[in-house]
Formats: sequence, C-alpha cells, structure tokens
Amino acid sequence: MHFPVSGVDVNPLVPVLVALVVSTFTSMGGVSGAFLLLPFQVSVLGFTSPAVSPTNLVFNIVAIPSGVYRYLREGRMNWPVAGITILGTLPGLLAGALIRIRWLPDPRRFKFFVGCVLLYIGGRLLWDQTPWAKRKKAAIQQFEAKVNVRLQEVLQAAGYHAGAPLPAAARVRTRSLGLRQISYEFLGETFTFNTVAVLLLALVVGLIGGTYGIGGGAIIAPFLAAVFHLPIYTIAGAALLGTFVTSVAGVAIYYGLAPYFPGQAVAPDLLLGGLFGLGGFLGMYCGARLQKFLPGTTIRLGLGIVIVGLALRYILGFWLG
Repeated sequence: MHFPVSGVDVNPLVPVLVALVVSTFTSMGGVSGAFLLLPFQVSVLGFTSPAVSPTNLVFNIVAIPSGVYRYLREGRMNWPVAGITILGTLPGLLAGALIRIRWLPDPRRFKFFVGCVLLYIGGRLLWDQTPWAKRKKAAIQQFEAKVNVRLQEVLQAAGYHAGAPLPAAARVRTRSLGLRQISYEFLGETFTFNTVAVLLLALVVGLIGGTYGIGGGAIIAPFLAAVFHLPIYTIAGAALLGTFVTSVAGVAIYYGLAPYFPGQAVAPDLLLGGLFGLGGFLGMYCGARLQKFLPGTTIRLGLGIVIVGLALRYILGFWLG
C-alpha cells in the first residue's frame, strides 16, 4: 500500500504489528513505545522528512486516550501538575518543530539527534538497575511503599472495589496555585513544588519532544518523582494527559508551519501514524496483562541494551559516515 503523504510503500499490517510488539515490551518497562517507532520509520521505512516527527506524535493521540479516561474516571488526575507541565511544554514544542524543519531536515543529522535522545533513555534504564542507583532510590521507594500502605487502608475503609470511583480521601485535591509554588493534598499530606522549576523542565522536554516526535512523558515523570519528590501515584495520570495534549498540539503546530515551508514535507501522515497508534493501543493492553509474568529487572535491562545499541549505531554512523 502506498502512503502518499510520507511516500512510504508498506503493507498496512506492518505498522500495526510493529507497534503492537514494541508497545507490549516497552509498556512492561514503564516507558512509551513512540521513541522506538520513529527509528523504525526512519531506518526501515525510509521516512526521513520532517513530517516523520508529527507522524510519530499521532501514535500517542491514538494509543493514550483509554489510559487518560481511566485516570479521569477514577478521580486520579493531578490537575496542577498536568496543567503546569502542559503550559511549559507548548512553547518548547514550537521551538522543537522549527529546529526540526530548519536545522535538522538532513536525515544524517536527525539520526544523530535521535541517537542522543535514545542514549539518554536507554542509559537511564540501565543505570536504574545498578546497585548505586538502587541505593539512591531506596528513600523514594520507602516513601512510595508508605504511600501505598496508606492508600490501601483508605480504600479498604471506604469499601472500594475495582472499577468504582475513588473515595474523596484518595483523590488529589489542589491546595494553592501561585507563580512561585503550587501545592496539592493527597492522603492527608501536602506536596509542594516550585512552579518556575517545573515550567523550565517542561520547556526543555517540549523542545526535545517537538524535535524528535515524542510527548515527553517518559522524560518528565522520573524527574517529578526523583527531583521534586512527588508520589508516582499522583503524577502518572498527569504525565499521560500531558503527553496526549502536547502530542495533539505538536501535530497542530506542524500543520500550521507546513504552508511556510512549501519545499519540504512537514505535515504528518495521519493514516500511517494512526496505524502505528492502533498497534500501540493493543500493545499497551497486552503489556499490562503480561507484565506480571516477566521480572521487571529483566525487562528494563533488555530494553536498555537494545536502546543503547541503537543509539550508538546512529551516533557512530554520524561520525564515521
């Protein structure tokens, strides 16, 4: 089948199956599959124009809504965190899109950039499995364990059952919104973070995401937990919603810029991206079902090795020609 926007010729089942397999394994490791689908489009399908970045964002638009719906339905959405990350990411998306179109249209340079992003993601996955990282994360894990114990006590006391909305005590409630800091309450405790610091973090993530073609949730969520000491339970839904909204905005930005660059393919291939998204939707469901059968350490080590290997291939390919 020919995809006229991207110029790709491929059986329509291939994008679905590739995304299904990739998302099944990456979702078990707690990261999105979008960052691996872009190298497949570039190196295997030969889709190297700037339009590949927003096409990759379409994956998130199709694959994520079911997860966002679940967080909203259960009352687990942290609106202050979601709002501030989205607000900070949007300007970065525009800057990233301009960088991609103006300074990284060349496939060789773009592959080098992709390699650097993959090296960070893969390196972080491998680093997290080392004894040094585990000792450093011990305090965070102890804190998360206490949060989970307290949460289970609250749910049990309220007679909660799976699929029902969460009781009021287990929901995130906004305490204050300000230019200097934002605070919210969860399980009777108040959590505060610096507004400007999270905005700057989101700006950098948006710039990377707009250039590469990812929503940025896999980058921003670990920082919110490790640096700002926010419970994972309270930021997972916000990171997912932020990824979805910024992906929609990213696609819109590329569409808006397309008329100003008539000599380049800038607008996304919605059909190709939608097929990847369909496979991702199914893969995330499979990954959630299979995760309990595979050790988490094995999954993350395997993903880390594959991602770092791909990153080094792109980086060395740039320098060695």
